[in-house]
Amino acid sequence: MGYAEAKEHRKPPSYLWGPSFLLLLCALVRLELLPAPLLSAYLLSSLAAFFLYAADKSAAIRGARRISERTLHLAGLFGGWPGALLAQRLLHHKSQKGSFQLAFRFTVLANSAALALYAYGRPGG
Repeated sequence: MGYAEAKEHRKPPSYLWGPSFLLLLCALVRLELLPAPLLSAYLLSSLAAFFLYAADKSAAIRGARRISERTLHLAGLFGGWPGALLAQRLLHHKSQKGSFQLAFRFTVLANSAALALYAYGRPGG
């Protein structure tokens, strides 16, 4: 397989998953399949998670007290995973630690499953 063929088979950059999810939520709110406050909650949670990761990265650089991994995971679990994923990729923080990434993926899956159950349980869902 040559370079041109390999280039065609590349995966999309992983930092696009979070914003893509938020765009999907925007569409679902626009179609009135999900309530607007849910989108607001995801946006605020994502922003908070991004700032938590940034603060932890800064603390790591300074050698200061760090934010616990449990707190970072809870931020992702409660809807902040799009912002957390973006922070991991843009800040290069917590993106290489295998055990952290495994737990993070579980929080994304759990949050997405909870959202799907919520959407399915809504009238018309």
